[in-house]
Amino acid sequence: MLRNIEKPTLLLVDDEPVNLRVLKQLLSADYQLIFAKNGEEAIRLASVRQPKLILLDIMMPGLTGYEVCRVLKGQDSTRAIPVIFVTALNDEQDEAEGFEVGAVDYITKPISPPVVKARVKTHLSLVKSDELMHTRLQVVQRLGRAAEYKDNETGMHVLRMSHYAKVLALAYGFSDQQAEVLLHAAPMHDIGKIGISDSIMLKPGKLTDEEFDIMKTHPIIGAEILGECDSELLEIARSVSLTHHEKWDGSGYPYGIAGEDIPIEGRICAVADVFDALTSKRPYKDAWTVEKTLALMESQKGAHFDPKLIDLLMENLPEILEIKEKWKDED
Repeated sequence: MLRNIEKPTLLLVDDEPVNLRVLKQLLSADYQLIFAKNGEEAIRLASVRQPKLILLDIMMPGLTGYEVCRVLKGQDSTRAIPVIFVTALNDEQDEAEGFEVGAVDYITKPISPPVVKARVKTHLSLVKSDELMHTRLQVVQRLGRAAEYKDNETGMHVLRMSHYAKVLALAYGFSDQQAEVLLHAAPMHDIGKIGISDSIMLKPGKLTDEEFDIMKTHPIIGAEILGECDSELLEIARSVSLTHHEKWDGSGYPYGIAGEDIPIEGRICAVADVFDALTSKRPYKDAWTVEKTLALMESQKGAHFDPKLIDLLMENLPEILEIKEKWKDED
């Protein structure tokens, strides 16, 4: 049986009943509505009912709309709920203050019904987009955890190398948003190991040449698992999975591409992955010191690694080491 899809819930807040009736007449056909006549009640209902959107008056007895919005944005449970001010205050400074306290929009009274309906629809679409992004992120994180079950690496490795990648991305010139996407895509770098047999993945000794050739297929398997899609997050994850074992001089795998032909996200994750692998203890090796690791990576500038990224690793080492300490492996 198909689950009934409920209408989105809106919280309407105004101390004037006539204003609430106008909004009810305008919006009740498309949305579930709940009402509050003062700020205290609005905060309580927002916390308990978790509406998708709040339409909030400013001039009310007791708490003003500005104060209500500040409280809502200060609570974890209500911070993400968009607030649209609907008010008779039409001064430019009033509107500026509305956005300053965290509102996403500002509508002046007397309202225009088409404008109110359009603004509500637009902001609910943005909420839906954010929820979809969050869902995709959860899928990526769970697939990343699944890969850990096939490897000797730990969840802390994935966490550390992802944050190393974000630091390097920002230093390279990524925007905050681009670096955040890479942070969440990087855990997928070894997802293809799901497709490698346990006899190879869990072998305690050195792999034979034939076994290593099979192991080297995991980037392609990872790219096939993630597939082609229109999600930026999953597309970057696919690229990372496919290219993080390529080397600057073309001696890497699976395709032997070189230099800037390797996508930047793959080059960044190669540096982050190797740094963490070398400085971490594994069942088959002790952790290298940071100094020994950096010496090796410096020697591999222009061979294994993008030279610019090794320079950025050195320049941002204090932040890298803070991450290493924050998410260190348990003994």
